[in-house]
Amino acid sequence: MQQYTAFDRYSRQIFINEIGVEGQQKISTAKVLVVGAGGLGSPVLQYLAAAGVGTLGIIDFDQVEIHNLNRQVIHNEHRIQQKKVHSAAQFIQDLNSSICIKSYTKKINVENVDEIIGDYDIVVDGSDNFTTRYIINDACVRLQKVLVYGSILAFEGQVAVFNHQGSKQLRDLFPEPPHPEDVPNCDQYGVLGPLPGIIGSMMAMQVLKIITGLPVDSNKLTIVDTYYWRFNTLNF
Repeated sequence: MQQYTAFDRYSRQIFINEIGVEGQQKISTAKVLVVGAGGLGSPVLQYLAAAGVGTLGIIDFDQVEIHNLNRQVIHNEHRIQQKKVHSAAQFIQDLNSSICIKSYTKKINVENVDEIIGDYDIVVDGSDNFTTRYIINDACVRLQKVLVYGSILAFEGQVAVFNHQGSKQLRDLFPEPPHPEDVPNCDQYGVLGPLPGIIGSMMAMQVLKIITGLPVDSNKLTIVDTYYWRFNTLNF
């Protein structure tokens, strides 16, 4: 196999004045935990691995199903019934073998969350339920970790950055989680495949901007409506 230098691989990022060699070095030493290797986790992991984030943690207890493949682009037919973290790790290894991958085949909960996220600089929430979202958020507040948040449903997605340089957290926007029976989900209402690609890419961009010290919107929720193609920002 031909050997490539870091400059060979990342030159198009290094050429950006705001990134440069110093920014790429920050990316290569960053540690990012991605919660969920599904619709949002797929593009997040893909682009963070491609950018050269040095350590990527992946946590997911689920396995690949055929209905995942319309949107979870890092998985494929050959990995159906394989654990998503293992499928995701293989995808990353094939894309960028220099990445350190840490896999957690478990469900995140109040007992293990602090131990899991403690070693990471940034946490990316690609989970699909509010219970997990609040567990992650509260742990990030306790441990002073930056949290990049995203959600998707049908044609609409949301993105926000919490707990960054003194900015607000999820509970400042939504103080308490809604009752589970009041929350629509993808199993009921579906999701069009490109939507998580859009939202996940936005989340990955936020992660890379945080790592390299570029400006990041604080205390703002970006709402993306791909049906009418509207992008709105809610200040909180």
